[in-house]
Amino acid sequence: MWSDVIDLRDFYDTSLGQTARRMIRRQIRAIWPDVHALRVLGLGFASPYLRSFREEGERVLAIMPSSQGVLPWPPEGPSLVCLAEETELPLPDRSIDRVLLIHALESTEQVRGTLREIWRVLADSGRLLVIAPNRRGIWARLERTPFGQGRPYTPSQLNRLLRDNMYTPLQTSTALYMPPFKSRFVLRSAPAWEQVGSRWFHTFAGVLLVEAAKQIYAGSAVRDSPAKSRTYVAMPSGFRRG
Repeated sequence: MWSDVIDLRDFYDTSLGQTARRMIRRQIRAIWPDVHALRVLGLGFASPYLRSFREEGERVLAIMPSSQGVLPWPPEGPSLVCLAEETELPLPDRSIDRVLLIHALESTEQVRGTLREIWRVLADSGRLLVIAPNRRGIWARLERTPFGQGRPYTPSQLNRLLRDNMYTPLQTSTALYMPPFKSRFVLRSAPAWEQVGSRWFHTFAGVLLVEAAKQIYAGSAVRDSPAKSRTYVAMPSGFRRG
């Protein structure tokens, strides 16, 4: 079940949503400190996290799933967002260097198809960063935020899911240790919650961030639906894009 794009926008317009974005964005930038001259795709509702990449990346764009809806982005200048099925991305093979997947994996019923489609558009040296609710965290237990919607994961479940779909997990990080309350005290103390939680309480983080590499010699990947019979063929790592 997808969170509606209006609900997602409204959450990030709140003080709680803005604080959550800052805490998650810190971890994203710790994992991807430099995307200079890279092509970056945000899939799901990633636009709150893409702005910091725009000055570095060769190209930065967002795709929002059709079941979720779409909003213009960025608010200034030409639009860099489009609406598409998460299993039918309007992009050429091996055309993207970095994919940020957020507010997506926990909601889609086409988990395997989505991951295989991302595999198709990723460059051979590409990286996927999945951000998903942590099953053991308090954010997944309360429906007042988007991180309380859909299917949460444990770190082992997320790593196994990626391995089963032709990715090699590289590193796991966590964020959102503060409780999902609108209290001014909680919001002001969010950095302290993150510092203490990341050191002592990894199990109770609100979200998981898992970076994974594309497996080149993983065989072929076939779409789940017989009607969509495109086959993905793994290419050697030295293959040049045309």
